[in-house]
Amino acid sequence: MTRIPALATTTHGTGPGILLAHGAGGSIAGNYAPIIPALAVGHTVVAPDYPGSGETPRSEGELTADHLAEGIIEAADRAGLETFTLLGYSLGSLVSLRVASRWPERVRGLVLTAGLARADNRTVASMDLWQRLLAAGDLQGFARFVALTGFGEDFYNSIPRDQVTGLLDTIAAGIPAGTFEQAGAVRGGDTTADLAGISVPTLVIATTRDTLISPTNSRYLAAHIAGSEYAEIDSGHVPMAERPQEWQKLITDFLNRHGL
Repeated sequence: MTRIPALATTTHGTGPGILLAHGAGGSIAGNYAPIIPALAVGHTVVAPDYPGSGETPRSEGELTADHLAEGIIEAADRAGLETFTLLGYSLGSLVSLRVASRWPERVRGLVLTAGLARADNRTVASMDLWQRLLAAGDLQGFARFVALTGFGEDFYNSIPRDQVTGLLDTIAAGIPAGTFEQAGAVRGGDTTADLAGISVPTLVIATTRDTLISPTNSRYLAAHIAGSEYAEIDSGHVPMAERPQEWQKLITDFLNRHGL
């Protein structure tokens, strides 16, 4: 049985708890850096990196949503965070839903952005391609696929042509070592049976120009989590790059509205 390493974790601010769950091929810095300062105003934000992201060592075996759920719960324990609102982005939505199902007494609220309950056929195909490119060592090919599916069309086309190569080089150079295993966690994750048991305040945020994780997945989450709120951002899969202030406002307004 895979035993993942302890997750390298940073803690910011003081107040009611927020626990972050990042996406596959990402990190806390890559996914949440633009909004952590605002979240940390009046909250204790606990921010763990998955195996092979940030300062966390790579896992020696496969990863699952359950492994990652256990890892972030352990990070919350080490930080002294008893209860918290979970913010899950992409793969982090699978992880957050599994935490909410297994430890419901600790979860006060959920925010699920660009998420999914289970990988659909297109997502499985994308994760398969991620793993094939990484196994072949084709980091430039991987960077191009990430750019094509991660950014919204208008955002990507707005980048000056002479800056595109530099952007792709930056993406290729910054691929976390654990991306292969994290992609496997997306492929194998299935939290559909968990949705009916979610009873805490929940905000589902769809990224409407997303071609990596279709917004149809977010709409499914909103339809199957009783009482959930639904919002949309006109962006690709990476609202933290395309519309960070809009994303931040949706989250902070939700937290304030529910006293989380």
